[in-house]
Amino acid sequence: MKPVSRFEELESGAPRVPVRFGGQEYQLAEGSNLAAALMAAGVDAFRQTSHRGVGRAPFCMMGACFDCLVLVNGETRQACLMEVETGLDVQPARRMREGPYASR
Repeated sequence: MKPVSRFEELESGAPRVPVRFGGQEYQLAEGSNLAAALMAAGVDAFRQTSHRGVGRAPFCMMGACFDCLVLVNGETRQACLMEVETGLDVQPARRMREGPYASR
């Protein structure tokens, strides 16, 4: 059973636009913060840690912690620094096993 999100979406009157996350489509308020909107919709893991593959979700919501890393239309981005817009295809970030940011 998934935990209930502690994020509650406030009605903004903004139009809802389709956003895909991990293959599932969500209707999110256009212009809202992507990380907050996904968490309010029930998404509880945005990426996996490289060490044990543990799910991580946004923590700081200001771009400092990088726990909200996702792939947006094929590019690695921080969801907390993005706004919802039509046509976003968001995927959980993959575990990094090689390169300068891989865990040793």
